[in-house]
Amino acid sequence: MQPNDITFFQRFQDDILAGRKTITIRDESEAHFKTGDILRVGRFEDDAYFCTIEVVGTSTVTLDTLTEKHAQQENMTLAALKEVIAEIYPNQSQFYVIDFKCLSSD
Repeated sequence: MQPNDITFFQRFQDDILAGRKTITIRDESEAHFKTGDILRVGRFEDDAYFCTIEVVGTSTVTLDTLTEKHAQQENMTLAALKEVIAEIYPNQSQFYVIDFKCLSSD
């Protein structure tokens, strides 16, 4: 079986598959993805494959420059987005936005 290229928490799976979540915000360890990359996506909890995405853009952002648009792309409020990012990446301020579209699902 092929390894997954990127993982998401299971709670985001339905939003990704439905096209409600179209970005992910990551730290420097995942800043290597670039526009045009085709990625196998797995669940963080069990690494089970659930879809394939295409990276359609990348950019950088800080916690202070997150906007309502980012929140909409994540399918959550801006306050919730900032809380989730701070929880996942404590004591970090520079992040990498990966814009994507879901190509296929399992």
